[in-house]
Amino acid sequence: MKVDLVHLENIHKSFNGVEVLHGVNLSLNAGEVLALLGENGAGKSTLVKILAGDVPPTSGLITIQSTELARLDVYQARQLGVRMIFQELNDAPSLSVAENIFLGQWPGSNGFVSWKDLNRKAKEVLDRLEVDIPVDAMAGSLRVGERQLLEIARAITQNAKILVLDEPTAALSNVEVDRLFVVMEQLKSQGVGMIYITHRLDEVARVADRVQVLRDGNSVLTTVGKEASRSDLVTAMLGHEAAQNARPTPIISTKKAVEVRNLTSYTEFENVSFSVDEGEVVCIFGKIGSGSAEILESMFGLRPISGGEIMIFGNGFRPKNPGVSAEAGIGYLPADRQRLGSFGSRSVAENLSVRAWHTMGRFGFVKSSLEAIAFNKWADALRINSRRGPTQEIATLSGGNQQKVLLARWFEAKVNVLLLVEPTRGVDVGARRDIYEIIRKQAKESNMAVIVATSDYEEVVLLADRALIMARGKIVSELTGNAVDANTLVSVSS
Repeated sequence: MKVDLVHLENIHKSFNGVEVLHGVNLSLNAGEVLALLGENGAGKSTLVKILAGDVPPTSGLITIQSTELARLDVYQARQLGVRMIFQELNDAPSLSVAENIFLGQWPGSNGFVSWKDLNRKAKEVLDRLEVDIPVDAMAGSLRVGERQLLEIARAITQNAKILVLDEPTAALSNVEVDRLFVVMEQLKSQGVGMIYITHRLDEVARVADRVQVLRDGNSVLTTVGKEASRSDLVTAMLGHEAAQNARPTPIISTKKAVEVRNLTSYTEFENVSFSVDEGEVVCIFGKIGSGSAEILESMFGLRPISGGEIMIFGNGFRPKNPGVSAEAGIGYLPADRQRLGSFGSRSVAENLSVRAWHTMGRFGFVKSSLEAIAFNKWADALRINSRRGPTQEIATLSGGNQQKVLLARWFEAKVNVLLLVEPTRGVDVGARRDIYEIIRKQAKESNMAVIVATSDYEEVVLLADRALIMARGKIVSELTGNAVDANTLVSVSS
């Protein structure tokens, strides 16, 4: 017998007179996973924020565990068992793993924390998730994927009845994704209902009992998860059939832009050697922790190198720090674009132009008019959607548009080498396609060498001229042409 945990009926929501949800219905049963899909801007985040009490609906009825409400606040939602794990990290980086897992509920008495009990309970939760993270490690020292698992662990300790997962696998390796899905099955057996927001359509059939698609603030499709074909889901999200994705035509060049010889870090990778030609896109594919992202960090001066050498257009290069690397014509985008890649409270024009400020003014003053010109040029070229043009805060853009702005930052700076870590993490289907097209076009037109570190096998298939596969800190295989396929990537990297 199905137990109705959540029922949202005829939900409308307007912001400043503009309606963004047009009478959406949603239901969730106990022990069920509902995949909620849609492009960025479709209304997914607004709908689940209404459920979590973060945003009040303009009209409609909310029913949670038989309690009917016209609106609810965060406290009420939590009392009713609603927990959210947002795509943006929401931990306390200066506190330990154990302190984060039990944030707000540290064990103890008379005002004293029992650190022994705290660490023991945290270890039990992590063991349940089969996650090997030291409970005394600082959260801020963890990788993005590990910090995401940390937030999932925290939600599990809070006895959630309704769990909303916003892109939980965006930064996870295949092994970590499998581990998460095992935990989700455990939670289902305990009667927990989950709303699962994802852009990874291959996950829907694996994890979802039902799937619901939003487009432009309307619910346009609800169906059984295993019966939902990829093409049907994409058509529902876009409103039309998507163009068929195919392997890119390889770039043919004889000029080496980057040569890496026996590059070694102190702990993350060793004796890594590869080269990248002008105009070529090379993807380094590996699970989180394989060393792929760390190679790019080292090449940009974010991580020390203990051995080996880097050649840029035939000249030896030692990345002492990011400033030296940028001056040498090397650009870099991290996986966590909001925390590490952008200035969230500054405008899109400022974010785009920051690496070219030295050309936009004199005596320490930057001309905003030149920033606006640069933004408008790239906004047209990259199809950046900014409602208020160059003055809009970058944090208010969708994930895909934010990433386009950050890519344009390095294009405007005229870099010769571009290093990208998980470039489409948390980006919807349509924006992914745009970003792949942008990267390849700019590489070809500017003779720019692009190196991408990614754990997304589909990204490699659709973007790479060549693929290097990493496992346990070493390159274990190189694929070219039609040999770059999903099955080979996953099997060799495992």
